[in-house]
Amino acid sequence: MTVDLQSEPLYRKIKKHILDRIDSGEWVASMRVPSENELVKEFSVSRMTTNRALRELTDEGYLIRIAGVGTFVAELKAKSNPLEIHNIADEIRARHHKYSAEVLACEPVKANEKIATFMNVEVGHTLTHSMIVHMEQGIPIQLEDRLVNEDIVPGYGQQDFSENTPYEYLIKMAPLQKVEHVVKAIIPTPSIKSLLDMSEEEACLLIERRTWTKGRVASTAKLYHPGSRYELSGLFKPE
Repeated sequence: MTVDLQSEPLYRKIKKHILDRIDSGEWVASMRVPSENELVKEFSVSRMTTNRALRELTDEGYLIRIAGVGTFVAELKAKSNPLEIHNIADEIRARHHKYSAEVLACEPVKANEKIATFMNVEVGHTLTHSMIVHMEQGIPIQLEDRLVNEDIVPGYGQQDFSENTPYEYLIKMAPLQKVEHVVKAIIPTPSIKSLLDMSEEEACLLIERRTWTKGRVASTAKLYHPGSRYELSGLFKPE
């Protein structure tokens, strides 16, 4: 195998080489990756260079290094900040992974009393209900169950959310004024477990989110995540 090491830093070439194999599925979770010595020989570089590449990939969550045993592909575990709103597709692509989605529903529904109160609309008001499974490397990491008031976000129900995420449309049509977050650990229903490919005993992380635009509730969403494949983390500085 001939490796081109001319155009960018050598450690980045090695990182890309490893990430390409993880992304393609050639190297799967728990699989042992080549050692520093093996990479030194393959790429004709110093041990310091290969060590940096492996160390950075470990810090970024792609690899696990076990002293005296070896380096292995890490289990997929997405991470997000609980107090921020991001496009899940962008988060996944930032990890050099493939994003895909399965749209389960996108249809009009009538607000019952509970929904009407939560969305601040009249009982019977027509809302749009969407349900989408977001996937990373073909593995489900989020089930998005959303209600949208098309009086505020017109055209939502006509979008193709297999191509673009609800976030992308909502942020364009209904810029955020206020956001409410509630985070819970729950025991999911059998249907949610099935959609997220969860084990029988696995817990589920639920984020309930409500957003306002121009003083009105534009959208509410329940975002379900498999506990073994998703974590929330954040950093803040006190005033």
